[in-house]
Amino acid sequence: QVQLVESGGGFVQAGGSLRLSCAASGSIFSINNMGWYRQAPGNPRDLVAIITSGGTANYADSVKGRFTISRDNAANTVYLQMNSLKPEATAVYYCNAEVREYYVRTYYSNWGQGTQVTVSS
Repeated sequence: QVQLVESGGGFVQAGGSLRLSCAASGSIFSINNMGWYRQAPGNPRDLVAIITSGGTANYADSVKGRFTISRDNAANTVYLQMNSLKPEATAVYYCNAEVREYYVRTYYSNWGQGTQVTVSS
């Protein structure tokens, strides 16, 4: 089994910064893409940023230039540095990782439990 545990959410005023972390643990052979998604009440879960195992990152247009995704492959951990936060960033942020477990040939998508980010105006 694979577990993803997020941390770093909280309450911040507009213009502030937060850093999210997500650590994957369990029977992990390798991890392909890792990413962050967010879901505000009444909205679908949307991609925020994604990073490949080689370090190539892609971002939603709404966060480009303000958010930075990074990962530590040795620690099976992905980070999201969020700067210049806006109230519309308020949402539950979910970590996702495409994981191949030992003795399994396929990568499967795994989700964290989510962490709340609230940005006040």
